[in-house]
Amino acid sequence: MSEIYLNGKFIATTDNPKLLLENFTEERRKSKVHYSVNVFYDDDMDQIQIESSNGRVIRPLIVVKNGQPLLTQKHLEQLEKNEITFSDLVRQGVIEYLDALEEESTLIAFYEDELTDKHTHLEILPLAIIGLCTSLVPYANFNQSTRLNAGSKNQKQALGFYVNNFLVRMDMDVNLLHTPNFPIVKTIMHDYSNYEKHPSGQNVVVAVLSYDGYNMEDSIVINRGSIERGFARSTYYRPVISEELRYSGGLIDDISIPDKDVKGYKSERDYRFLEEDGIVYPESNVAEGDVIIGKTSPPRFLSSLDEYNLATSSRRESSMTLKHGEQGTVDFVLITENQEGNKLVQVRVRDQKTPEIGDKFTSRHGQKGVIGMIIPSEDMPFSASGIVPDILFNPHGIPSRMTMAHLIEMLAGKVGALKGQFINGTPFDCEPHENLRKELHSLGFKENGTETLYNGRTGKQYRAKIYVGDMYYLKLKHMVSNKLHARARGPIQLLTRQPTEGRAKEGGLRLGEMEKDTFVAHGASLLLKERFDSDKTVVPVCEECGLIAIHNEFKNRSYCPICGENVSISNISISYAFKLMLDEFKSLGIYPKLILKDKY
Repeated sequence: MSEIYLNGKFIATTDNPKLLLENFTEERRKSKVHYSVNVFYDDDMDQIQIESSNGRVIRPLIVVKNGQPLLTQKHLEQLEKNEITFSDLVRQGVIEYLDALEEESTLIAFYEDELTDKHTHLEILPLAIIGLCTSLVPYANFNQSTRLNAGSKNQKQALGFYVNNFLVRMDMDVNLLHTPNFPIVKTIMHDYSNYEKHPSGQNVVVAVLSYDGYNMEDSIVINRGSIERGFARSTYYRPVISEELRYSGGLIDDISIPDKDVKGYKSERDYRFLEEDGIVYPESNVAEGDVIIGKTSPPRFLSSLDEYNLATSSRRESSMTLKHGEQGTVDFVLITENQEGNKLVQVRVRDQKTPEIGDKFTSRHGQKGVIGMIIPSEDMPFSASGIVPDILFNPHGIPSRMTMAHLIEMLAGKVGALKGQFINGTPFDCEPHENLRKELHSLGFKENGTETLYNGRTGKQYRAKIYVGDMYYLKLKHMVSNKLHARARGPIQLLTRQPTEGRAKEGGLRLGEMEKDTFVAHGASLLLKERFDSDKTVVPVCEECGLIAIHNEFKNRSYCPICGENVSISNISISYAFKLMLDEFKSLGIYPKLILKDKY
């Protein structure tokens, strides 16, 4: 007797599991059972598993009987004429959906000419094994799988034309590439996904060679002339938002230029961009610390008497300023109401980003790298026909990564640019590279994609042939101007008196335990004396009981809360976090006794 399980729960038994399996599948193909229900017979366990639970991944496949697919030429013609739809094919049992469980009992062919009597299903398209972003990688079947994953992820971080109505949107932290292109080497997914409506890269000339070590370790060298002609320029948008909040007792925030007697008033210079309504004017060039939206709020704590005599002086300053490390031009000001009917002001600031050393670029094959050097156009290598590459790519990035598609795309891009047509690079169904070589040869170039280049500084011919071609390069959102961070002194936390954390809060750069080890190993351990005192504090300690004593500044005398005044008290330097820990010990009823010794 074979057991039958539905979604992991035992429901029945059967004498003839194979017949039940066949009948179940037939009924599903006749649409008497829902297409998303899957069934599998486990020989070893002698169990039938039926799955209909939510959240399973199911995929469509063409049903094969006696070595012949049920999808015929007639079906394809009807689909082209819109006489039938994909759903009709599912209802007719020509296509069925399988999940990972039922797939165990099938033999699936990639192509129709591979079919045998043993095959049960045929792939609709070999491309179906990869997702949307991955299928945008041309010649993807020539890449190593991990690089394909990286290429897929990188495309999601690329800057492009993300939405049509960006001018009237208040999106947080977005970028817009100024001159995006459609790739010369495309896949069928570029057409189906309307990629020309939202491109996110540019076609550039790439030469594969090292340049004075400036493109070591995945970095790239960029031609300054390309940047001056507008290559990879983008705009970074960020909104500053403020609203008039209501508080208990009828109090409310006020968006206006704060009066000089308001608590926390900055300086007249900080408010110089504000108009009469307390909001910055469009097209003003602002930098960090400048007030964008002026606002005052009622005091935080009100005693019962103060509620009735609220003077201006009791209000506090709560304006919105541009954060640390930010700058730009005010692009757009929106005054509206939120859901509660309170006044809401949104100001969008834009900042033009020109490629600089440290900005991140990538091809569609996971070959990412940052700009290592920007070279003047006249110092760049050039070909006999006067072509100067936009990007110099390091050849050492190829052998270990095994991204053959990167090299094939350069060849295909070169053919496409010379012929003025798009090249089909669809994975598993692409233009063969042998054809590309013949085309290139017929166009008057070497068939292997190499050219004679000349050194831009000496004018001498390179002794090696250099691989040059066109390819689609993406600028990623990781720009050095958004990440650059340094600090000497700055704000500290209230509780621990240690520097705040994070770039936005103007935080400190943590020197941790491992960093400490590198200083010691380098022989610079004395550096740690100044590195490890971000929260240094001096406290009086009673030498009798070892507890922290009290120092009265006004009377200029110290005493111990336990031993009194007639004891010797010494001042010691400790970390404030350690002093905090001692206080916490005391709250737990633990006696943290400090035993003092002379330094020398």
